[in-house]
Amino acid sequence: MCWRHQWDAGLERFPFTDFDANSAWLAQVGFAADLVRWFQLLCLRGDLRQAEPKALRWRLWHAPARLVRSGRRTILRVLDSWPDANPLLGAYRRMALFT
Repeated sequence: MCWRHQWDAGLERFPFTDFDANSAWLAQVGFAADLVRWFQLLCLRGDLRQAEPKALRWRLWHAPARLVRSGRRTILRVLDSWPDANPLLGAYRRMALFT
């Protein structure tokens, strides 16, 4: 993820007046950006694999979905009419292979 995409993840503002606290904030933003990018590379396919953080936020992170445990299984339930339900379910299946 290039630096311009990290602006969407909170890099443009430092919420604290203390230098050490802002350093920790900057490290957290960097870690989050790396996690999102690795998620994109390993779990997503198609246009979402190269999507910017704002697109991921509106297409995946805000999806009307719920994780349900039933019979020792974890099930992802997504609203049927959600336009990105299939990419989200595919990403969940690929992520489940890692665990």
